[in-house]
Amino acid sequence: MTILGVLIPAALILGGIGLWAFLWSLKSGQFDDLEGAANRILFDDDDGPEES
Repeated sequence: MTILGVLIPAALILGGIGLWAFLWSLKSGQFDDLEGAANRILFDDDDGPEES
């Protein structure tokens, strides 16, 4: 029973850290452009090295 006194606060602290990280990522714009990274692979890079 005494282990619950350690596990419950540890779970709450880790959950709070996870919630803080998620809210921080929302605020910093991590989820703004979900389509851009997926479509970027389809376009050719025109700025590649030039052959002489």
